[in-house]
Amino acid sequence: MTPRLAQVGVYVDAYIFGLGKILGSLRYDVTYPGDPGAVIHRRERPTCPIASPAVLDPDWIPEVASRGWLIITRDSKIIENRNEIAAVRENNAKMVALNQQDAQTKWGQLEVWS
Repeated sequence: MTPRLAQVGVYVDAYIFGLGKILGSLRYDVTYPGDPGAVIHRRERPTCPIASPAVLDPDWIPEVASRGWLIITRDSKIIENRNEIAAVRENNAKMVALNQQDAQTKWGQLEVWS
């Protein structure tokens, strides 16, 4: 049976790369930088357009925002970086920043996610 194309809706950024890989292995609607794509539950998720975790925030935010994906980050400093916050605002990005204290480990990040 040929898998259907997955509808990606969530991008987990490089600050919580491990969480992205875990969720990406379980869910077809979650991607992360460098994601090679996968078939999950008979749905095929394409390769992530952000090829590497090294891509800078002002460069990947417009790409992710243009796709309407929700951004999940743990970057508590984003509010202090004018270029990054401008990229979020100018591109109408939807972003959720996990609390540093509650999301220090992959397990903590999974608990916050659920």
